[in-house]
Amino acid sequence: MKYLKQFTVILFFAFIGEALHFLLPLQIPASIYGLIVLFLFLYNKIILPEDIKETALFLIEIMPLFFIPSAAGLMRIWNLIAAICVPLTMIVVITTFAVIAVTGKAVQVVINFAKEKKDLQQTDACLFNTNVKFYGR
Repeated sequence: MKYLKQFTVILFFAFIGEALHFLLPLQIPASIYGLIVLFLFLYNKIILPEDIKETALFLIEIMPLFFIPSAAGLMRIWNLIAAICVPLTMIVVITTFAVIAVTGKAVQVVINFAKEKKDLQQTDACLFNTNVKFYGR
């Protein structure tokens, strides 16, 4: 029963995403709307991660099964794709490395920002002789 409840919660957010996709005139997939709404609920602690953890982990474990229909569809249109296979492969490789580079740079910026903020808080704490507690320490 616990898994059914968790799956219903996840489906509820998928439904909200479909509704937002229908109502809003933006070219954003319904699944993205659903993920954003779920994120907002988790961020604001309206739903706790423990409320959907087991079902979410199960869905992540079986995620490769969701790619089978896509792969089968590609096999059906292979005669159309074969002509552009080399440029398509080059695009995939180049964009993969671009995503890795941009993600790495973004993580470095966030880490440096967090370090600067931490240093400022420690400096303020020393100036005003107060104790500052950081989460996780």
